[in-house]
Amino acid sequence: MHKQAAYPWLIVAAGALISCVAFGAILALPVLLTSISADTGWSRVGISLGVTLNFLAMGITSIGWGYLSDRIGPRPVLVTGVVLLSVGLALSSRAVSLLEFQLEYGLVIGVAAGCFMAPLMSTVTLWFEQRRALAVSLVSAGVGIAPMTVSPTVSWLVVEYGWRDTQFVLGLACLILLPAAWLVRRPPSQAAEQIVEISGSEFRTMTINAFRSKAFALLALTSLCSCGTHSGPIFHTVSFAIGCGLPITTAVTIYSVEGFAGLVGRIVFGLAADRYGILKIFVAGLLLQAFAAGTYSITSQLGMFYTVAFMFGMAYGGVMPLFVSLARSYFPPQIMGTMLGTLSFASSIGMASGPAIGGWIYDNYHAYTWLYIGSLIVGLCAVATSLALPRPSVATG
Repeated sequence: MHKQAAYPWLIVAAGALISCVAFGAILALPVLLTSISADTGWSRVGISLGVTLNFLAMGITSIGWGYLSDRIGPRPVLVTGVVLLSVGLALSSRAVSLLEFQLEYGLVIGVAAGCFMAPLMSTVTLWFEQRRALAVSLVSAGVGIAPMTVSPTVSWLVVEYGWRDTQFVLGLACLILLPAAWLVRRPPSQAAEQIVEISGSEFRTMTINAFRSKAFALLALTSLCSCGTHSGPIFHTVSFAIGCGLPITTAVTIYSVEGFAGLVGRIVFGLAADRYGILKIFVAGLLLQAFAAGTYSITSQLGMFYTVAFMFGMAYGGVMPLFVSLARSYFPPQIMGTMLGTLSFASSIGMASGPAIGGWIYDNYHAYTWLYIGSLIVGLCAVATSLALPRPSVATG
């Protein structure tokens, strides 16, 4: 394979590594939740509020980071994100009050998290005309690999060394992403000339027109509802399983099954979308996600947990990257970073809702049943809005 032909797949590999380690570290908090609460006496809703702030900060700053990746390229944005993530994990591991933890985990790590997906995804869509859905799915596959690799490691570390040292080690481990971040760049044809051509008023006009479009409004609303469907179950299912009598090391395997299923879903849904059309597969995945989330409400045994976790993980894992492929079919490539960053803001609102609402439900009702029923309802709303999306106007590869 020629070097030029191989480089796009090298970027996919670098992106998968970044998404695995970075989001594995960010989403380790569900594994640490019980330990943090027991060690500090902080309420679950208080700890979960740190995640809510994290997702809100990620969403708000994703808009700016996406814009910067369009204007100066993805590399400096990604490097900044890696450094901020490492610092945020180290600082929050030494927090002495709940407020300090919420601010450091919520704001510093949240700003760092905003640096990753919009630059990575927008860059990958520029490198691929064929097999674009598969390439985007493979980059996001790192998020699915994290529960099979990072989460079990975290569960072992927290038992042996406690949550503070575990989170500090995660911060140091994130620094291995700096070389991978340095590899990510735009295609040579778009590295310089396109920034000069698309500048000033033309860039603003493209962006404003995209924001006013029906496709953007519906895609943003679908993203918000979809993330609102899976955020609560992702964050609280380990704690739910522990409450059902499973030990922490066993409960974490449910999270790992979700991650493995998400990896399968990304590949299967990506291949299916390239072959049968993105919109059909997208709607089917949202429907499966909604019913799988609701099924958790009647789950209590390990075997059933594994079955539901596989369906749920495959659905949300497969659907997530299809948002990017759909966006690429609706919007010009020159503003993809900005558009994906803005859509990330919509999704972050959904992601922010689940942890806090789930914590409030548990603290008040000592059960998670209404969390899963609510996730089912919100998931069906995502299906409804996705059915109103316009057909993609260009080939998505």
